[in-house]
Amino acid sequence: MHLPANAKALVDHRIYTIALRKMPEFLEVFNRLAMPVLMETLGHPLGFYTSLVGPQNQFVHLWGYDNLADYERRSQARDTHPAFPAYLAASGHLITAQETRLIRTCTLPPARA
Repeated sequence: MHLPANAKALVDHRIYTIALRKMPEFLEVFNRLAMPVLMETLGHPLGFYTSLVGPQNQFVHLWGYDNLADYERRSQARDTHPAFPAYLAASGHLITAQETRLIRTCTLPPARA
């Protein structure tokens, strides 16, 4: 299987577990305080998701990168952005756990008939 031309080599796959019944508050804080910083430093996300089946109260977001150097450069820009601490302070009590994975693309051999 060939990858689309715009596929990213690395994907930052983040899972935040949100305190019980706090998802609406978290989403409001994330959208208001984090998104402006993330759009400026990370660019456009690949997607946002909330859990439906399995572990509950989870918010997943995916960000694509060309390579590890690209990931490190943009992550550093996010982490040192002067507005980012406001998001961290406003969301800290809402997030009970965080998982961050860097996953990479793979190419599958052609399917057999």
